[in-house]
Amino acid sequence: MVERYVAARGVTDARVLQAMREVPRHLFVPSLVASKAYGPGALPIGGKQTISQPYIVGRMIELLELTGKEKVLEIGTGTGYQAVVLSKLCAKVFSIERLNELALRAAELIREMKIYNATVKVFDGTYGWSDQAPFDRIIVAAAAPSVPEPLVQQLARTGKLVIPIGPAGNQRLARVTRAGTGVKIEDCGSAEFVPLVGRFGWKE
Repeated sequence: MVERYVAARGVTDARVLQAMREVPRHLFVPSLVASKAYGPGALPIGGKQTISQPYIVGRMIELLELTGKEKVLEIGTGTGYQAVVLSKLCAKVFSIERLNELALRAAELIREMKIYNATVKVFDGTYGWSDQAPFDRIIVAAAAPSVPEPLVQQLARTGKLVIPIGPAGNQRLARVTRAGTGVKIEDCGSAEFVPLVGRFGWKE
């Protein structure tokens, strides 16, 4: 999967590719679709949510430029696949999921896999996680109408935030970097995600 659908499409960060090789993706999807877990596509995980296609997981994590020392905030845990990949690449992962049943499944998998540097909580992710801020990196696994202001505020001074922006069918992947009092936004290509629902995202 990693060679065919991630590396072959241009993800070159060796640490990202290795972390993805180490995480058994089939554990994070319902048994009905487990046979497709190592294919190229996104898959349904319940609650109208999906596990992102392998390429986009690799691409977004690569854009974070992780060295291993960072504290990372993830918005949209799902069943925890990306959080577990991240846990191998940074110091700490704080992950927020809106749907209780998905968060419980993610927490259970993280525990079973004996991962001790990732924490999941149920909350509106568009608020961020203020009592753990600032974060060196923030990654958002759902598309917002614009960059949620609380997330920008919780980014460390040299921090990076990777987030899909835009309505269904017309989304772009943005990398946001703090620059003094403002932010610099880079366009990193097209994307396709479920909507980021919340106070600073789309309404239900």
